[in-house]
This record gives sequence, structure tokens and C-alpha cells, in this order.
Amino acid sequence: MRVLLSTSGSRGDVEPLVALAVALRALGAEARVCAPPDCADRLAEVGVPHVPVGPSARAPMQGAKRPTPEDMHRFLAEMIATQFDRLPAAAEGCDVVVATGVLAAALGVRSVAEKLGVPYFYAFHCPIYVPSPHYPPPPPLGEPPADDVTDIRALWARNSQGAYRRFGDPLNSQRAAIGLPPVEDIYRFCYTDHPLLAADPVLAPLQPTDLEAVQTGAWVLPDERPLSTELEAFLDAGTPPVYVGFGSMPGPADAARVAIEAIRAQGRRVLLSRGWADLSLIDDQDDCFAVGEVNHQALFGRVAAVVHHGGAGTTTTAALAGTPQVLVPQIADQPYFAGRVAELGIGAAHEGPTPTFDSLSAALGTVLAPETRERAAAVAGTMRADGARSAAELLLDAADRERPAVPA
Repeated sequence: MRVLLSTSGSRGDVEPLVALAVALRALGAEARVCAPPDCADRLAEVGVPHVPVGPSARAPMQGAKRPTPEDMHRFLAEMIATQFDRLPAAAEGCDVVVATGVLAAALGVRSVAEKLGVPYFYAFHCPIYVPSPHYPPPPPLGEPPADDVTDIRALWARNSQGAYRRFGDPLNSQRAAIGLPPVEDIYRFCYTDHPLLAADPVLAPLQPTDLEAVQTGAWVLPDERPLSTELEAFLDAGTPPVYVGFGSMPGPADAARVAIEAIRAQGRRVLLSRGWADLSLIDDQDDCFAVGEVNHQALFGRVAAVVHHGGAGTTTTAALAGTPQVLVPQIADQPYFAGRVAELGIGAAHEGPTPTFDSLSAALGTVLAPETRERAAAVAGTMRADGARSAAELLLDAADRERPAVPA
């Protein structure tokens, strides 16, 4: 059994597929991952074949200027075309194809799977993106909220129409070139009637939807990588620090200075993650330590709190560790996860993307309280750890059902 897993995005998009690939392998299947070249080292660590597709996911985050609408249109058209160019060879001989992440890329993946006659699944990491008549969609990136529209189905239709304006022409021109009919309903085509929700049901429960969505639990791979000797020494040298990091986000302006000063005012040490924002320490005092790539699973259980951007992966890892967290959401699904953390009582949701000394101090006061840590530990005990295994079993069962019967 062969499975192709595909995504376009940052580490947060790739890591769940690493977990799923390893779970598939444990069940006797072959899995390969199509993803940006940035993740080559991570996939090599776990022995999963990597097919580099598209440009670096980090490069656009480091551009000198914000892309224009014309730049984005060209970039998305190129992303779609890249899937049509690279995926056929990668998917040849596969029994199942799974896509996650950026809609433009997944549209190309679905089209290639259709051409090859291979069963296809799309997986979400947050329930707010699963189309539903029971809750409104988040506004698409780059478009303002529809303040004059309140009907939920109308809002979903608006989003779908916006997706067609952005992706319809480049997608359908590529499809026509390989003999496939045009697509009009972008969402239904990409997501299908049976998407997967790769999110923990306690942290991010699936709401009612018109689709036959299945919540598998988050796709998390147990991480056995050790912490560095230097980091271990810092952790052992005093009380648990507060971790601060914004992952693959650019990070709020002056984030490092604001965070360090607010954490110090609480009488706590600081562990600063450089991340893609290249955050740096503001002085050479020994109560602060900066890290690069690090095993969050091993680290988060040893810190007093986690201050971060609210990505699905970081939020889930902190929640599983039973560690209180402050979410400073920047874009996309991050406000949703901030709200859920606050609702569950396992942390605080910062209002807005740019913290100040006062606003972050107030949030830290909440998460460093003993009752928040007790609640975080209790919620951690209710979360699932088998999401990747459940998804792998589901995918292999689907592939078996789709296989033609062998003549007697």
C-alpha cells in the first residue's frame, strides 16, 4: 500500500504529515511527503521519503516588501501549476492521496489524483474551515470581513465565490490541458464530502456540518530528540522559565523586548525562541536564554508558561503538556485557538496581535496563577494521543474499499 501526503506551508503544516507518515509506516504502508524544500532535514530524521515541491516556505516571510495583489495572483497561479507539474510522478502507483494546507496547492493535488483515479482526502487542522450552516467562515486572507452580511450560508457562498475568482482561471486552464472538466465549486471540489479534521476533539471540537467530516484527533509524532546540553543547563539553573516564540510568523514589532520585560516583572526567567522572526535577546543577563529549533514536547513540560502565536501545532503541544499558555494570535485560525484556550481555562487569549507591557503582564498574571496550571493539567489528561494512528487506519481502510476485486 502506498500513500502520498502533500502540503505547502511552514513547519506547522509539515509536522502533522510527518506523524501520519510514521503511523502509516507502522501499519505496513509506504508513505512519501510532497512539501517545500525547507522540511528535508526533518523528514530525513524520521526516514520518510521527501519529494521537494515548490519554493521555500520561509522565503516569502523574509521579503523586503509586502506582496501586491498582482504578486499574490501570480504566486498562487504558479503554486497550482507546480502541483500539476510535480505531483503526477510522485503519485504514480499510490493508493491514496492526502492534501492539507494551502487551498491553491490542494486544488492541484486533487486534480492530479482525479486524473490518476486515486482516492483523495483533504485534512483540516481547525474546525472553523469546515463549511457549515451552523457557524460563519473566517474571512479569506486579504479580504475584509463581510460586515453587511449575516446569513451564514451567504457568507460561505461569498467565500467560495472569492476562491473561484482567485483560483478558477489558473486551475481550470491546467485541468483543460490534461483533459479534465472545469471546476466551479472550489470548496466542495478541494475539501470533498468526506474531509478529515486532524485536531483534538477537546481543544478543537468538530461542529455540525453538511459534510461527512471525520475528526481523527491531532496528528502528533512522539518526539524523542534530546534538548541541548546548554538548554538543559539553563533549565536546571533556576525556576522554570516562561517560553516565548512565534514560530513561522514574522512576530509582532518589538515582541522580544516587550515579552522579556513583562516576564521579568513577574519575577520569572525567559526562554526566547528565535523562530522565523529571528527574535533576539535584549541584553546579556543570565535570566534569559535564546534557542533555535527545539523539541517542544520535551521542553514545554519544563516551563512555567508558553507565550506564542496560536498555531495549531504549538497550541496542541502546550495543551498536551499541561502547560498554561498565552496566545497572541496573528492570522488565520490563531484567534480561534486563542478563544478555545481561554474558554477551556488553560490559558489566556491576548486581544490583538501586538502585545504591550501592560497587556502581556495581565495575561501572564492569569496563566501563572496556580489554578490555571491545575486546569491545564486536568485538560491534558482528557486529550487524545492516537490521532495519527486513527487517520492512518481510516485511510488504509478507504484504499482497501476502492481496490478492484481480484478475480478468483
